[in-house]
Amino acid sequence: MERADAARNRTRILEAAALLFAQRPPHDVTMDDIAKAAGVGRGTLYRRYPDRASIAVALLDEHERDLQERLLRGEPPLGPGAPPAERLAAFYAAMVGLLEGHSHLVLGSEVGRSRFETGAYGFWRAHVRALLTAAGTPGPDALVDVLLAPLAPEVYLYQRTVLGLTPERITEALTTLTGALRGPE
Repeated sequence: MERADAARNRTRILEAAALLFAQRPPHDVTMDDIAKAAGVGRGTLYRRYPDRASIAVALLDEHERDLQERLLRGEPPLGPGAPPAERLAAFYAAMVGLLEGHSHLVLGSEVGRSRFETGAYGFWRAHVRALLTAAGTPGPDALVDVLLAPLAPEVYLYQRTVLGLTPERITEALTTLTGALRGPE
């Protein structure tokens, strides 16, 4: 069981980090910035969170767990019961929503190779692989990361900020990728 003071410090750290990450790019926020904003010592901060990415992961966890729950037990087409292509399209739409609402956190936790090491990515990968397998798509292991690549936070942020694409346009483009699960028409 977590001590009361430790729980208060965790809450202060996460609230301070969320505010700082919303104000400026996560890579511009230092651990010292977070400690100062939270009113905790550096030792307290580092004991619980070794780096910015671990803080971003903690902040994202609730949002990702909610999406995971909807994938497992939600209504179709996001949840079970819809054809694989429809479920993948719904997954893409849900992920665009997650990225749109929390891209600053995702960018702080899932950049470059570290993306593949998060538990959430493992879950998304298992979900998309299961959809590929259910659709009878040959070589699902070679295709699953290709289908997830457009959801990389740096890709999403580039599309939104540099290209000026709307979330709806990005979702529409991602939906075209679901053809991999439809098979020959």
